[in-house]
Amino acid sequence: MQPFPVISSIVSADHIGFYVQNEYGLTGVSCKLLKTGINHSYLISSAAGKYLFRLYSLNWRTKLEITEEIKLLNLLREESLQVSYPIVDSSNNYIQQIQAPEGLRFGVLFSFAEGDKMLSFSPELHHKVGETMGRIHRATQGLTLQRVNYTPEVILQQSLPQLESFLSPDSEEMQWMQKAQQYLLREIAAADETQMRKGVTHMDIWFDNMNITAGGEVTIFDFDFCGNGWLAYDIAYYVLQLHSTEKDAAQRDAKLKCFMEGYESVTPISTEEKRLLPALGVCMYFFYLGIQCQRFDNWSNVFLNSTYLKRFITVLVRKYFEDNVSSELLAG
Repeated sequence: MQPFPVISSIVSADHIGFYVQNEYGLTGVSCKLLKTGINHSYLISSAAGKYLFRLYSLNWRTKLEITEEIKLLNLLREESLQVSYPIVDSSNNYIQQIQAPEGLRFGVLFSFAEGDKMLSFSPELHHKVGETMGRIHRATQGLTLQRVNYTPEVILQQSLPQLESFLSPDSEEMQWMQKAQQYLLREIAAADETQMRKGVTHMDIWFDNMNITAGGEVTIFDFDFCGNGWLAYDIAYYVLQLHSTEKDAAQRDAKLKCFMEGYESVTPISTEEKRLLPALGVCMYFFYLGIQCQRFDNWSNVFLNSTYLKRFITVLVRKYFEDNVSSELLAG
């Protein structure tokens, strides 16, 4: 009997371990699957230390896009910034090609980010994160990669058709999203471009993509969404996540203040960037809801449905919009 075609697979951790040991000349290797998502992450333990092997999903990133991500990480490492950086194999190659059941997938070995993920941490550590992000932006301002340009079309306009595959365009939630989209497009179009710093933006800096050591060292990782755009998107996303994870308003404001002070101890944030941060945060909600719907087949199907989307839009997106952007514009 012929096997059925596969659209997504989980490659054996043991075999990834054997592969990494052979290709990178490591000894005493063991491998553990850490996370399945848009990409799959494997923890590599060896006599030389720990590493992270990322196996990209089929047709998620091109070889050129991954090469550009690697170029960015090497640049940041040369600037002595705390990021998880790519490791070359014994043949001086960064990118591996693995023939999975569904087709050819790319893989990259990264340095291990010491420390732990922390959902809630002190204002002083938020200051440190702000410093780290500020240094990354200082290094990437004016830089361009051969990767996605984060235009309003990519962030806002491409998202709603993805959502409409799971949520009726006539639903109250989608009607609200359409109105909010038009508001946000007008806000972006009216921005003073001369005050909006441009360069390479990470697009996904939050607690799940950074490790913090007991000594307070912060390492940023997972640059998979890096691309060209306003640096303020990174700041807006971090602020958005603080609002989501820190429910005590006084604590949240203290941590936000420290984060912003840490960032501006390295490089200033313009008045126009600060003005737009709440709106850009809502834009990031649009973008990632679109990604969740886009990757339904191999990632989000375990949680994504119309009930999830309705609740997400009402409890998170709309509330953040009405609390921080406009409380009256979309009434009625």
